[in-house]
Amino acid sequence: MDALEAMRSRRSVRKYEERDIPRETIEAIADCGRLAPSGHNKQPWTFAVVTDRDLLKAIAACAEYGRFIAGAGACVAVFCGESATALEDACAATENMIVAAAASGLGSCWVASYRRSHASSVSELLSCPPGLELMTLLALGYPANDSRRRKKDLAEVLRWNGWRS
Repeated sequence: MDALEAMRSRRSVRKYEERDIPRETIEAIADCGRLAPSGHNKQPWTFAVVTDRDLLKAIAACAEYGRFIAGAGACVAVFCGESATALEDACAATENMIVAAAASGLGSCWVASYRRSHASSVSELLSCPPGLELMTLLALGYPANDSRRRKKDLAEVLRWNGWRS
């Protein structure tokens, strides 16, 4: 699947089949995250991949809006070190992984984690070293159903040369 098709077909998935994801597939997805742009090319990220079922359930219990992580095949926790653009960098890496997951036939769902109430608990669960901060959680898995939601039409969101008449 090419990148444009992956972006057009991807959706947020919160229900997953109970199937393991091959390690090579997860590594390929994380590698796409690694290749994302970052401010001043700092590449401040570290990706912690969780596949252990008990740990997935523990993360889900911490993250109010990420309860579905318990049923995912994997979760990628995106951490960043000190950088003026750490949040933007983490978001770029997460989006790259979302597109890569779609191209690999997987569903995903992003859980915003930067300075959220669950961030310290998840960091502790993963034994995160000092100096890194949780930015996003990305659930990955084989979609259990097709629950597409309507996206706005391009004409609703696109402006040429600003809002001039």
